[in-house]
Amino acid sequence: MFNAKKPSLEELPSSAQLLRSTIIAAVSAVAILVAVVLPAEYGIDPTGAGGVLGLTEMGEIKQELADEVEQDQQLHGSDQSSGLLNDLLGLFVGTAYAQQAWQDTITFTLEPDEFTEVKLVMDEGAQTQFEWIADGGRINFDLHAHGGGQSHTYEKGRGATEGAGEMVAPFAGEHGWFWRNRDDEAVTVTLNLNGAYTEIVRSE
Repeated sequence: MFNAKKPSLEELPSSAQLLRSTIIAAVSAVAILVAVVLPAEYGIDPTGAGGVLGLTEMGEIKQELADEVEQDQQLHGSDQSSGLLNDLLGLFVGTAYAQQAWQDTITFTLEPDEFTEVKLVMDEGAQTQFEWIADGGRINFDLHAHGGGQSHTYEKGRGATEGAGEMVAPFAGEHGWFWRNRDDEAVTVTLNLNGAYTEIVRSE
């Protein structure tokens, strides 16, 4: 066995040194919180460091998307499961849909900060093709489904101007978009649809 030499009282840090180290650690933690955590998570940048590091925009994006999820949950209750937010199964993007005759076309205009929903009533396994174009600006969207206590997220986007793809319903219910205009000007969205849905439901 090794016999380690015990430090003497003179070698141990004094109470003043321990207090000084504790204060330095606390100040460092607060600095990290203010300069990094607040901008990156909440878009709050009191020092300006978050803007320089590109963290403030990240935090603003998180807050915008969180606000839009909350708006959608208020419209449909608590059956929107967060555990499936990153599930992209059922979405297949392609350009072939532009060549076909569309079954339905929906056009609507959203003023700045306005939102709306367009949902399709679909049975389990039903397929629907779509394409949409935003004219006049960019728009945020959340393409998801809910029904029978289940929820599913196909895709989410921020500052988008177009989209195309196919939804394959994992369960029976309402499948579609929550749209929100975060631009400073009105945005007109044209949505083309073709597929096995029984009803189109729009709510504001």
